[in-house]
Amino acid sequence: MASPAAKNGRIVAALVLVLVAMAVLVSYAPTLYRVFCSVTGYGGTPRTLDPKAVTPHAESNERITVTFDANVAPGLDWEFRPETREVEVGFGEPVEAAYYAKNNTDETIVARAAFNVLPYVAAPYFFKIECFCFTEERLGPGESARMPVVFYIDEQYLKDEAAAPNRTVTLSYTFYRQDGLSEAEIAAARDLAAGSKALGERLEETQQAVFDNDAPRR
Repeated sequence: MASPAAKNGRIVAALVLVLVAMAVLVSYAPTLYRVFCSVTGYGGTPRTLDPKAVTPHAESNERITVTFDANVAPGLDWEFRPETREVEVGFGEPVEAAYYAKNNTDETIVARAAFNVLPYVAAPYFFKIECFCFTEERLGPGESARMPVVFYIDEQYLKDEAAAPNRTVTLSYTFYRQDGLSEAEIAAARDLAAGSKALGERLEETQQAVFDNDAPRR
């Protein structure tokens, strides 16, 4: 028969394992949530798989309004805004918009943006270029960036009884500061200004875009 001390030791060991597991889950919760949204389309986040070349096409002459929203989480001293507040577009019509970000501090900051599409029922029909969301982005002291986004809304939107009555769709981004990074991790983050400029130049040269979306449809 095991002694009381041995039993107590096993109980303490089990409790320590539980606490360690909980700490790991908490530390990875934001990443796991982003992965969950990306896979399921939950919360208006279109699922993103491997990029697929899509040729936008629509026969309908109906139009829809797209509004742009920009937010920064507490603790991030960046100016962040859309260049245009809203546009009216045709279904299947590729449209280029842009967001502007500026680091208002005297230090290099790394931030990560999350996005969603509202109302949530519109997410499966909203196709866009992957540009600056879900990746670590770096801006130097006082540095700014103009970030292009090209998107279109699939005409199948009109056949979805839940989506079709909504004639305003919002593309919303929120930037979150990434703290506790080493110098190597900061250097490895994407240069937001240079990367966005390169994307804009490439779009001007090719006049083509690769659209991503695999959000679930009913």
